[in-house]
Amino acid sequence: MINNSIKNNPFEGKFDSSFFWCRKCNLPLLEEMCAICREKGIKLNLSPPGDVRFASPHEKKIMDDLILEFFGENPIADKLILLNKIPGEDKTDEIIVDGFHFGILRFDMSELAFKLDLMVEGACALIDSGINKKIIRISSGGRHLSGKNIDGNEVIECSDDIVKGDTVLVTGKNLCGFGIAYRDSSELKYPGQSLKIRKIGSGKVTLLPGKPVIEDVIRANAPHMKQLVKDAVNTIRGIANQADFRDTPVYVSFSGGKDSLVTLDLTRSAVKKPIKVFFANTGIEFPETVDFARRFCRENDIELIEVKVNEAFWENLPSFGPPAKDFRWCCKVCKLAPINSVLEECTSRGKKCLTIDGKRRFESFTRSRIAPKEENPFIPGQISVFPIRNWRAIEVWLYIFYGKLEYNPLYDEGFERVGCWLCPAELSAEYYRFSQLHPLLFTRWNEYLLKWGKEHGLDEAFIKHGFWRWKTLPPKMLRLADELKISTKSRTPEEEFGITVTGGVSPCRTGGYTMEGKITGLLSREVQNIANILGENTFSEDLGVVLIHTKGGNVKIFSSGHISVNAPGKEDAGSIFENTAKQLIRVKKCTKCRVCLKVCPVNAIVLEPDLKIGKVCTRCGKCTESCVVVKYFDRILPDFKY
Repeated sequence: MINNSIKNNPFEGKFDSSFFWCRKCNLPLLEEMCAICREKGIKLNLSPPGDVRFASPHEKKIMDDLILEFFGENPIADKLILLNKIPGEDKTDEIIVDGFHFGILRFDMSELAFKLDLMVEGACALIDSGINKKIIRISSGGRHLSGKNIDGNEVIECSDDIVKGDTVLVTGKNLCGFGIAYRDSSELKYPGQSLKIRKIGSGKVTLLPGKPVIEDVIRANAPHMKQLVKDAVNTIRGIANQADFRDTPVYVSFSGGKDSLVTLDLTRSAVKKPIKVFFANTGIEFPETVDFARRFCRENDIELIEVKVNEAFWENLPSFGPPAKDFRWCCKVCKLAPINSVLEECTSRGKKCLTIDGKRRFESFTRSRIAPKEENPFIPGQISVFPIRNWRAIEVWLYIFYGKLEYNPLYDEGFERVGCWLCPAELSAEYYRFSQLHPLLFTRWNEYLLKWGKEHGLDEAFIKHGFWRWKTLPPKMLRLADELKISTKSRTPEEEFGITVTGGVSPCRTGGYTMEGKITGLLSREVQNIANILGENTFSEDLGVVLIHTKGGNVKIFSSGHISVNAPGKEDAGSIFENTAKQLIRVKKCTKCRVCLKVCPVNAIVLEPDLKIGKVCTRCGKCTESCVVVKYFDRILPDFKY
């Protein structure tokens, strides 16, 4: 139970992460004024992005078990508890109780178990509540003891249940905090180092007497929520009534998750025209999600377009291997292509297609940049609107609770997000929870991973600790591998680079001509490194695809290795495909001769650690003309023909 400091938060400065707490009513406020008692709340600063939510029943049980195990009683068991997602190795949340920071709940990647790290306010609250286990009283009265060692002569008394290495509560003259015991209880009072103080303070923290329920939180924040809902409804209604969309249905993207649930309900309130809801059933969705999506739409008389792909994932698995955070081939196969087929029915007739989507800026660093309205770069003519883009998770939940909307039961089981059950992007904590809820599904996937790992010379620990979820391991996983002494080196040689045409130039349903191909031996990050020289580009982390707008057309390159070129004419499509192939082989086979650095007029090129073209690139072509790899393109890929 040690408090780890939060460093390198990518959300820092992007959001106003503060909200308030009414001490009289003892509940959270989304604005300063409480609508119940009409008094101002105290400002509570949260670590960015501040996407605070209510603790689920499962998360509350985890905290209850940890506190009971260590201290014998839990004074916050029946409290309203909020969690605030913060950066960490895996699932990591600040615990907010009675308007103060109690501690941090985190999933330990090495032990594959939850840990509770106390914060000084939480330790003081536990001491004030009368807990008498794991507690040490010291004689020191200074205020600058955090991080210091305490001699046994300064230990006045201690409980008899302390074991060396325990996190202990520390109290003294007007001081309270926590530390680590260097000895057992029987030896703590002897001379020598007995205790290391982690954090200690002089302020008193007392648990508040009020025990509000969700209905109280709804009442206290009613004016704020009313305005939030009004703005969202007006956003949807305003664009749905525009001339481009008057004669077309409104589509709602429904994943079975909380955000899309709220978005669907808001859309039903905002428009009177027909609503079509599409749900991508990837074949690897949680059974709870599929059942909920079907039941909710059926019981609310909503037309559900369920796009099924059945065994598509398993059929493509032998070719691609397990998907990864940086290799999301499954999204293209199981989501993008099927959904495209639905929306193209609208856009192929020359009309624009309006889709209401529940993405929120607080969900991830990538989504923090979404605009209120965007034209989908991957489906020309589709306009996506994000009416709850600025909502926090707690606001989403207050809407659900106020409207008494049925929601996906997985949220009560500890899932923060709802996706495919084997998605590499889910947290290890959620993957572990999945193994408990669906042992048969877990066994099927785990047996495949173990077989795949064995074929690549990777032991069971590699699979057990989730290293399979990356193609290129991030620093945190490299540190974990070093700590656990797990080899991450695959014995399978790197796949040979190659580009082949799988479909010649042919007319496209949406206009122009397309050309399809397959790339092997190239990572998604390498594509992104060279994309700027080809044109303006966009990377979708969710779909694992880079979209590039060239002078004469568009190029889509998926993490699965699929490449698609669209252009007005046949010759244009072939020319763009060849130019793309040359740039891709350039980034893969770069000799780092440095000639390109000398000819680039804007210093857009970096060679270390790998070739990368910056956004300042003017696409003058001088570096391409000077590149030896491009010069001998036909020899490196002698079989390339389009």
